[in-house]
Amino acid sequence: MPLSAMLKQETMNVLGIDACGKQGWIGIRLAAGVFDSSLVEAILKALIARVGECDVVVVDMPLGLLDRGWRAADIQARAYLGARRSSVFLTAPKAVWDEADYAAASTACLTITGKKISQQAWALASKRREAYMCWINDPDRIHEVHPEVSFQAMAGGTPLSHSKRSWRGQAVRRALLTAAGIPLSDELGEADSVPTDDVLDAAAAAWSAHRIAVGTAQRMPATAERDAAGRLVAIWY
Repeated sequence: MPLSAMLKQETMNVLGIDACGKQGWIGIRLAAGVFDSSLVEAILKALIARVGECDVVVVDMPLGLLDRGWRAADIQARAYLGARRSSVFLTAPKAVWDEADYAAASTACLTITGKKISQQAWALASKRREAYMCWINDPDRIHEVHPEVSFQAMAGGTPLSHSKRSWRGQAVRRALLTAAGIPLSDELGEADSVPTDDVLDAAAAAWSAHRIAVGTAQRMPATAERDAAGRLVAIWY
């Protein structure tokens, strides 16, 4: 790590966030690059507010939306992940997310892109909208990540062979976090009742948040793609 990044690391506080079903959202906070605390809130805005001063906040949720076509970030992330590519949903254009239900959204997506939006992607609609509103109100601090991209980056670019929901997959991901300087205790506080894969995803997100804070992160795509308002549309890792 460059000296400038090492000096920054000593003072940086960051938050990695993942959606966790009916519980809402889980956040893993790092202080100076190491685990500080876990937070769980039903509302994303409330979770972000609880951390107070925080240099970088990242969310595992599509944020930037295009008016037409599929995002380069998703296409590149799928190519990068190989066997784990199915964990990345293609993010439909902005107008699709304005529809009231899956049937209407699917029709709109077919009209704009030539393909329907998947039911799995549409299932994220309410949480994606929640994250999107937080982002457009704080675009300089909030960034999009994808934990599987982060984990593969921790592994030196080698695709992970087991699902994050499997025993082996979770053991591998926890070991990668430990090797990256983020060992997770058996007792995390608020996160103790959250599914393991969501905890690991939030921790991987926090790893990427720290890299953004100290200036060592990368993004997909490397060539800037922007939404209609000029905001960067990218997955950071």
